Order: sequence, then C-alpha cells, then structure tokens
Amino acid sequence: MSTTSVSMKAAGDQPELRRSVTAWGSFAWGYSDVGADIFVGLGLVLGAAAGASNVAFLFAGLVYVCVGLAYTELAAAYPVAGGGQYFVFRGLGDIFGFIAGWAVLLDFTIDIVLFAWSCIDYLSKLLPVLAFTTHPWTHFAVVFLVIVGLATLNVIGVRESSAFNEIVSGLDVVSETAILFFGFLFAFRPEILIHTMSTSWPSTFNLMNGVSLAIISFVGLESISQAAQETQRPASVIPRTSISLILTILIFALAYSNLALGMQPWHPIPLDAHGHPQALWQYLGSEDNNGAAVQVLASLVPYYGAIAALYVPLLGAILLLISSNSGVFGSSRIAYAMSRAQLLPSIFQRVHSKFRTPAVSIAIFCGFAALELLFAALPSLSKYFNGVYAKFFHGENGITFLGDLYAFGAAASYSFVFLALISLRLNDPDSPRKFKMPLNIPMRYKGRRVEFPVVAVIGFLGIGSILVFTMITHAIGRIAGPSWLLIGVICYLIYRKRKGYPVFRSRPHDWRAQQMKILQEAGELELMDEYVANVKASDARAAAATQSPS
Repeated sequence: MSTTSVSMKAAGDQPELRRSVTAWGSFAWGYSDVGADIFVGLGLVLGAAAGASNVAFLFAGLVYVCVGLAYTELAAAYPVAGGGQYFVFRGLGDIFGFIAGWAVLLDFTIDIVLFAWSCIDYLSKLLPVLAFTTHPWTHFAVVFLVIVGLATLNVIGVRESSAFNEIVSGLDVVSETAILFFGFLFAFRPEILIHTMSTSWPSTFNLMNGVSLAIISFVGLESISQAAQETQRPASVIPRTSISLILTILIFALAYSNLALGMQPWHPIPLDAHGHPQALWQYLGSEDNNGAAVQVLASLVPYYGAIAALYVPLLGAILLLISSNSGVFGSSRIAYAMSRAQLLPSIFQRVHSKFRTPAVSIAIFCGFAALELLFAALPSLSKYFNGVYAKFFHGENGITFLGDLYAFGAAASYSFVFLALISLRLNDPDSPRKFKMPLNIPMRYKGRRVEFPVVAVIGFLGIGSILVFTMITHAIGRIAGPSWLLIGVICYLIYRKRKGYPVFRSRPHDWRAQQMKILQEAGELELMDEYVANVKASDARAAAATQSPS
C-alpha cells in the first residue's frame, strides 16, 4: 500500500502536500502497489485452490470491482489524504475510524515484510543463495536488513520517486502483457485447462482458502485515494485512473490464473519431493516457487521464457521493493494522521529534530514488521530448535502466514469502507459526487432525497464472506488478526479515557467547513460552489419544515 508524501516545516505545522500527480502518475501510484500483488498472490492461490484457482480469482475479482468503485466514488468526493481510514472516520465516527485505521496499519506492516520477503524470493531466482527453502537464515537476515534499510531511508526522508514509480509501472505493464501474449500464443491449451479443472478441483475448504488468499492480489487500490490530496483535479482524474487500474489488474489476475492452469511448459517440470510427476500449477504453488510464481511461469513460456528468466526476477524485485517501502511510508503517515485526529497518542506525531519525519511512527511500525518477519520465519527456522514452533503454525510456511494476516486486514478494512459509503450517502448527500457507483435506489432519508447504493451492499456481503473464509481456513489468521484489533481497541479506549475524550462517541467535527476546505485546496472550485448551494438549499428546506405547522 502506498500513500502520499508529507513535508513538515515544523513539528506543529500542518502537513503540506503539493499537487503534482498527473493522471498517469495517479495510475502508477496504484499500480506500484496492486500490480505487485499478483507477484505474491498467484503462487499462494495455486497452492490452495488448485484447479479452481481461476474461480477463486474471479470471485475475489468481482468483490475487488465493488471495492474499487467504492474507493473511486469516495476519493473523488473527498479528495484528501487518508484513504479508507478517513472515509470510515468521517462516515461512521471516531471509534470505527480507529478500528478501520488500525486494520489498515496491520496491512501496512504486513506490506513491509511480505513484499520485502517476496522481493528476496524473486532475487533468489538469480542468486540461489537467497532461497528461503535451502538457506532460511540467509533469507531471513537479508529481509531483515531490507526492512532496517527502508526504515532508515524513511527517517532520513528519502521516499520513492513518483517518476521512478511511473517508469517501473510502465515497464511492468509491458512485461506482464508480453508474458501473457506469448504464453497464450505458444503454450496455452484449452483442453489442459478443462482437464486440470475437472481432475484437480479442490475441496470446499481449500476453495475458501484460495478465495481468501486471492483477495491479496487486489489489495492496494486505495493508494490512488491516498494520493488524492496530491492529484491535480482529483474529482476528474481519480475516476479515470481508478477504473483503468481496476480493469488492468482484473484482466491480469484472471489471465495469469487461467494460463497457469492450461499452459504446456516448453521443458519438463521437475519431479516433486516424492519423485512423482507434477502439474504446472503444483510446481508454481510449491513452497520453493510460490513466492516467485510469476517469474517461474514466465521462464516456462516457449521462446520468450529464456529472455524473461533474466529480467523478470529483477523487475519484479524492484516493484516489490517499492511496495515494501510504501508500507513503511504509509504506516507512519497514517499513524501520524490518526494521532492528529486524537485517535492515537501524541507520540505518533513526534518528528525527528533534523529530518522532520515521523521517526517514532516509522520505528514502531517497522518494529512490528520485524516481529511479523520473525513469526513468519519460525516454522522453517524452528527445525534448528527441535521444531518447538512448528506445531503452532499448523504446517504453514512463512509467506502463507503473511498472506493470512494480509487477507484479514484487507477484508476487515474494506468491510468498514462499504458501511462508510452507505452512511455518507445517507448523511452527506450535499457533497457533490462526480462519480457514483451504479445501481442506486432513490429514497428519502431524514426528509432529504438520497440514493441508496446497492453495489455497496453487494460488495459488503462479498468482502464479508471473504473475511469469514479467512477466519475459517487460516488457523493463525483467526487468532492473530482479531488479536491485533482487540489489543488496538483496548489501547484506544484507555487513551481516550485518560485524555477525557468521549470513549465510544465521537468528538465534535465541523464536516461542512472541512469539506469546503478540502474542495478549495483540491482546486475543485466548481464543486465547492455546488456544495455551498446544496448546503444552503438543505438548510432552507430544514428551516421551512421546522416553521410549517405539524
């Protein structure tokens, strides 16, 4: 997950954001996050859902479309940094804004370690000494050093360059398209796809597991909404870039899963650990390859594979490193924003005296990431300690453990975003919406005409089912995920009680003044005028209703 850049001239100053992100830059912000997810998710889903991997991606993809439409509408209507956490904070109140933000922070910390882990997995295809299955301590040490290095860079103030993101994203779009083009041209066989789906259909449990993991291939779309406060004319640009990103990622996910199930590789697949022949999807989903499945798949494409095997590991590693850095940057800035909103203690607002960056937040959440890395690596490292921890992890490998938590955090935060969208439609109909989700039902609520979003309900049910699948199928996820939220809520209640703030209720907020300021700073002056007119009309109707005889 990525977020926008924040520059602070003094510790007490408000963040100042420069609006320099173009339409392509906005797309690249999102693609550098969501585009990296297929590099991680493909192998995990193949290992879980087997012959129904394409069905798992389809179900998760349809939910992702609903999520994307929700974020597109909200980011265009409220073009301010913060993404889902801000939308929930505004739509549902303080405590739910905290819960949604805390769930997003879980995903950000997982972002750091998961993409750093996968970055080294891809590099291991060029440098076998980094492979986790054969050199777990080396892999663990290098990933840990990557996290420390990114934390240091973010404290100093070095962040990912928008121009660099755009170049890497463009190269990756071309690369992934080329893999699919040559793969379907030279190696795809429909009869193999049908045979694989009919003979390797998973159990209901494994299919639910695959669906819950497939959602991680679509996490990160909110990067566009988080970059809204830096985007030029966001109300016009964001809908175009969001829809383009939704379609791009959906096509890639469905195409890669079908190609993996129906491709005839150009050279034989190695035998499995028991000396038996294995299908391509089994090879890609194995522990040796599930962290770098796209690269392995590309290397098996006839003719093109020899070239792809040389550059895909490096390009994938760079894209994954950018996403890992986005997790460092995003977690610290979301925590900083939540602290300014009195949802987290003031310690998260502290900035480094020299570099003017939120060093405390960076250190804390990179510390959480390092702890998650340790837990992820324990199943393999524990064999050096008589398998003390292996039973606790129920046979899960490191990257699957991280995927469990990633799916839980995404499903939890997205669920609240759908509820927030419904609430804002009902309680803030005055805010202009240049883009609206389709399928709306006109109705009256509190004497005002509103449009109830049917797609938001469908999306909530879909992401809710994925959250249930995650809880059912992931032994560690159903413990660690809710525990993260429970510990956060307890700390939130203690903090609010000690500060004398309302514990379960919200502090007073002047949302009208905030909305006018947001639209003015976004350069959306026409929308601001429309908003002012809508507010005056609403106030006039309310006054007339009050004065009329009952």
